[in-house]
Amino acid sequence: MENKTIDTQELQVKLTAKDFSSGQDVRWCPGCGDYSILAQVQRTFPDIGIKKENIVWVSGIGCSSRFPYYMDTFGFHGIHGRAPAIASGLKSAHPELSVWVATGDGDLMSIGGNHFIHTCRKNMDLKILMFNNRIYGLTKGQYSPTSEKGKVTKSTPFGSVDYPFNPVSLALGAEATFVARSLDRDPKHMQEMIRKAAAHTGTAFIEIFQNCNIFNDGAFELLTNKETKPEYVLQLEHGKPLIFGVHRDKGIKLDGFELKVININEGDNSINDVLVHDEEDSNPIRAFMLAHMTDNPDLPTPVGVFRRKLKPTYDEGVWNQISHFQAKKGKGTLKDLLYSGNTWEVK
Repeated sequence: MENKTIDTQELQVKLTAKDFSSGQDVRWCPGCGDYSILAQVQRTFPDIGIKKENIVWVSGIGCSSRFPYYMDTFGFHGIHGRAPAIASGLKSAHPELSVWVATGDGDLMSIGGNHFIHTCRKNMDLKILMFNNRIYGLTKGQYSPTSEKGKVTKSTPFGSVDYPFNPVSLALGAEATFVARSLDRDPKHMQEMIRKAAAHTGTAFIEIFQNCNIFNDGAFELLTNKETKPEYVLQLEHGKPLIFGVHRDKGIKLDGFELKVININEGDNSINDVLVHDEEDSNPIRAFMLAHMTDNPDLPTPVGVFRRKLKPTYDEGVWNQISHFQAKKGKGTLKDLLYSGNTWEVK
């Protein structure tokens, strides 16, 4: 099974970002990171080779879930946490559609958690963009399933005693076949991740660190500030060594079952000691290790594609099964279905 090929000749007119804007007034707080995510999607979609009428955005509840209103595509504003389930049903019924999910850390990681893990497990051909601001924004600043331990909010005035989810690790554990992370203030990188997700066949999950300047301002400042970013962000590039730092002299070394930072210009260290990233590794262990780098303050935060693999999708399997038995037994009728199995006649 291969990645989708994009036939741009099928597009009659070259589209622009403006063609994907609904023109509705965007009702996010001024300065919200959601604006950047919307802009990058609209800038990227003209180049993914999919007709507008074949694109659908599905959302749940939250600030992120206003997304379908602002995209000039088909859309469905669902209920809290149920976007993956709605999107899965839509994709199963209409496999010709490109189905995208816009969701937040509160929407997807709490009430939507069960739907999310089974979407990943089944490998539904969906693209899921999770806006992670580590806070409940729409309901005015309560801690969320991704808020750090000790987080002081309106619902945890003395600090949260809860342990947060690691969304990338959760997606990997649930067998999502494309798992990536990006930043709201890195437009080019986000566009690259969106393009890669669009080209992937299967569940593609992108965690996007998104600043909520009202209730959790500066949560990702070290990762987005131009002065600190080189020291705190590790760019994952397939087939390239894991190097970072202002002078590109720091690398990630695999020492047993631990990842450590080394200076490749000091002592016996060299570039040959640095771990080379392999997003197509059949073994998920190293991807898990990269995902949990965020647990260690001494390690940088990885962004990019953690893992990508190809395997048959659930929706493809359903349609192959239907086609097989229709060819074998015929299409049948609704009446035959209703009168099959155990039936009772009441006199």
